Amino acid sequence: MTDMAADNSDVWVEEIRLTDAGRSLNVTFGDGEKHQLTAEYLRVESPSAEVQGHSADQKICVAGKSGVAIIKIDPVGNYAVRLTFDDMHSTGIYSWSYLLKLGRDHHTIWPAYLSRLESEGKTRE
Repeated sequence: MTDMAADNSDVWVEEIRLTDAGRSLNVTFGDGEKHQLTAEYLRVESPSAEVQGHSADQKICVAGKSGVAIIKIDPVGNYAVRLTFDDMHSTGIYSWSYLLKLGRDHHTIWPAYLSRLESEGKTRE
């Protein structure tokens, strides 16, 4: 498993709330830090082996997820959630530390994803 999904016991989620008909996930961390993460972003950056592969050079560039929604959130212990999307993807376990990383690093992760989509001739639609 990649370090992106590694748990950090110092990270705690206070609240997770779906908004916009499942197209957005609002996450409030124990220290008050808040991030709004779109379902599309969470889907294309899923920590699952299906998306991440088993090493950095195996990561898949997932296309066509601009309209995806989250339909279910299941707790995994006290450190993560499993999200089920309306395309039935549900194999990724989103640790609190991974959700925090996605929120804090959105400004670099999302543009890199868009660039990779373009270079591979894929689209978000």
